[in-house]
Amino acid sequence: MPRLRWTRHEDLAIERRCSVCREEYLDHMTFQANERALFTELFGPLIGLKEEWLAQGATDDELSFRAFRFRCPMTGAIPVNTGWMGGQPTRVIEDSDRALIYQDAMGRTMKLPKGRATLPLPLDFPVRTMDDWLRIRHHYAFSEERLAGHWEATARAHLAADRATVVSIPGGFDTPRQLMGDAAACVAYHDDPELMHAILDTLADTAVRVLERVSAVVTVDQLSVHEDMAGKSGPLAGPAQVREFIAPYYGRVWSILRDRGARVFDQDSDGNMEPVIEAFLEAGVNCMHPMEPAAGMDVVRIRERFGTRLAFCGGLDKFALQRGAAIIDAELEYKIPPLIATGGCILGLDHRIPNCTPLEGYRYYHRRAWEIIEREEALLG
Repeated sequence: MPRLRWTRHEDLAIERRCSVCREEYLDHMTFQANERALFTELFGPLIGLKEEWLAQGATDDELSFRAFRFRCPMTGAIPVNTGWMGGQPTRVIEDSDRALIYQDAMGRTMKLPKGRATLPLPLDFPVRTMDDWLRIRHHYAFSEERLAGHWEATARAHLAADRATVVSIPGGFDTPRQLMGDAAACVAYHDDPELMHAILDTLADTAVRVLERVSAVVTVDQLSVHEDMAGKSGPLAGPAQVREFIAPYYGRVWSILRDRGARVFDQDSDGNMEPVIEAFLEAGVNCMHPMEPAAGMDVVRIRERFGTRLAFCGGLDKFALQRGAAIIDAELEYKIPPLIATGGCILGLDHRIPNCTPLEGYRYYHRRAWEIIEREEALLG
């Protein structure tokens, strides 16, 4: 493997020239209009891929993705905090050639394997019991500090520039998982539902107080939530847990924003989310990403099943790019035409571009995607 030059998460950020204005984006993703297709790169490369592409002759513009044409929405975040606040300063425990181990603001021991990942994983967790939660609950409770700074001016600047405004809330599954770990959080649905309700009630109380204030002053267009609650075999919480625990939290927040004009409620979760899509639709979600084919998320089938109730971003198989022109063509010809016809999607690869994806494979994918998009748009008139 080439010596790594781009080792941090921020080093892998990509540059896109987004040009789709606010109303066109919102109309497209809510099936109100379908004038032109949206196509983008959602996340960019995994660590190590830029070095591979450089060795294969990539230009600086290709490494930054400036060389590639996309048609993606202009969005802008409103900088208010609805999640964890405060905590202890980060303390490094070990910094070796192989890994960085440190204690984070939440008191967790975190490990970042160098050269293989850009996001650390926790080795321990702060919450096991209700008493543990009550000790740290203040980090999630409402305070005026959550609305500090120039959020209103920032939001008005986004709107003046024709960008869709976005606010975020902490995940209803992801937050207990970050506090307790995957296994303990899943067990707690059954063994300690009072604790799970306490955590989610606090998240809801805080998000409602913050976003009521924000949405009373400026227009909020999109609510976003990060969950990452599924693998290839399915989600770690089923429809019953979603409806009992997560949906009431989502519903309290979304009902306020929806009634004040918000139009898109987007959920980010890898893996196979199909078993819980219906439950999340009932909770107000109307858009999901990244729709991973390797986990069974077939966007053509999902569109047939849920119709205009669910928009999505991604859905194109990133692994097809490693398998040659015929496989790339088959993937694009199967998915792009029906999605162009229905709208309500931002076409793109289903997650970060994996290592061993040849530069020429990405170039071919990008060129063929546009050829098919433009062909289908011409046919539709």
